Amino acid sequence: MKIAVLGGGNGSFAAAGDFALQGHDVRLWRRDKDAVTAHRAAGSRIVVKNAQGTLDTQLTLVTTDIAEAIRDAELILCPAPAFAQPDIARVLAPHLADGQVVYLPPATFGSMIFAKAAHDAGNHARIAFAETGTLPWLARKHGPFEVSITIRAKRLPTGVFPLALSDHACKVIDRAFPGVIEPCGDALSGALMNAGPVIHPPLIVMNAGPLEHFETWDIHKEGTQPSIRRVTDALDAERIAVRETFGYHGPHFPLAHHYASEGEEWMYGRGSHDRLTDSGDWREHIVLREHRYMREDLRVGLSFFLSCATLAGTDTPLIKAFLAIGGAICGENFLQGGRTLASLGFGDLDRDGLLKLLREGFAS
Repeated sequence: MKIAVLGGGNGSFAAAGDFALQGHDVRLWRRDKDAVTAHRAAGSRIVVKNAQGTLDTQLTLVTTDIAEAIRDAELILCPAPAFAQPDIARVLAPHLADGQVVYLPPATFGSMIFAKAAHDAGNHARIAFAETGTLPWLARKHGPFEVSITIRAKRLPTGVFPLALSDHACKVIDRAFPGVIEPCGDALSGALMNAGPVIHPPLIVMNAGPLEHFETWDIHKEGTQPSIRRVTDALDAERIAVRETFGYHGPHFPLAHHYASEGEEWMYGRGSHDRLTDSGDWREHIVLREHRYMREDLRVGLSFFLSCATLAGTDTPLIKAFLAIGGAICGENFLQGGRTLASLGFGDLDRDGLLKLLREGFAS
C-alpha cells in the first residue's frame, strides 16, 4: 500500500524503515530542507537494525513537499511530538482527499487537531483521523539515516474521528499493522489510552536528583524502582477512572501489564520493559527541564487528562500534583497553558455534546 510518513524523529524513521521492509510504497516528508537534501544524496535509504539483523531499505520518496508526499497515499502516519501537531496539521489540511486515513501514534487528542484543521481549511473530504496509546515501535535513531527498532507493538488500541468511519480506518491501518489494531471507540477513547503521560511524569519528576547529578541515566532501569512503580499504578488508576466516567469499557491497558512477565499482554507484549532496558538505547543524557517526558508527556499530556477529568467530574489528585511539581521544577505554571479541551476549541461542549461530535463529526 502507499504510505506517507510525516516527520524526521525516532518514530518517523522507524515507521518509514519498517514499512519499507514490509514492501510498502513509502514516502517520507520532513520540513528540514538540508536534511532532505542529504537524505536524497544518500539514496533515500534507511538502515534498520532489528532482531533480524541490519537491513537496508529503499524509500520511494523523501521530500519537503507535503502534497507530493501524501498524493494517493491510503495511510498517512504522523508520529511527531504533540507540540509539532498544530503546525503539521495546518500544512497538511488542504491536501487531504476522500478515503485517506491519518494515524497519530500517540496523539493526546491530536487527531482532533488534524480534523479541525481540515474542517477550518474548508476541506470537507471524507477523511478518518485516528490515534493510539503508544508509538508502534520502541526505537532510537543511531545516525542520520539509521534506526534501531527494539520492539514492535503487539496491540494498538485505536480510536477514530468521526466514529462513523472507524471500520474503514481500522481496516486501512490494519494493512500496515496486520493483526495488531484493536478498535477502542472514538478519538477521545484513543487519547485516554496514551501511555506516555502515565509512565513518564513519575520517572522524570521522581528521578530529578539523579538526572541532574549523573551524566547519563537509564530512567527506565535504575529510575524504575518499586516506589515509583506504585505511584505509576496510582496515576494510571486516575486515567482509567476518567475513561470509565466517559463510559469507555475495557480493556484499559493498565501500565502494570507493561512491567509484568505474565498475565494479559499490554501494547508491546510481555517482557517488553526488560527488552527495552537490555537494549541500552535509553541510557542517555537527559536535560531535565527540556526533555519531552517533561514538556510533552507531563505538561501537554497531563494537562489534557486533567481537562477531561474536570469535564467528567472525576477527582485526579496525582495528575494535579505532577503538573504542579513539574511546573515548579521548570519555573512555570503547568496548571495553566497546557493542552485542554478549551485550548483545542471544544471548551463550549458539555460531556454529551463532545461525545456527539466524536460520533458524528463536524457539520458541513
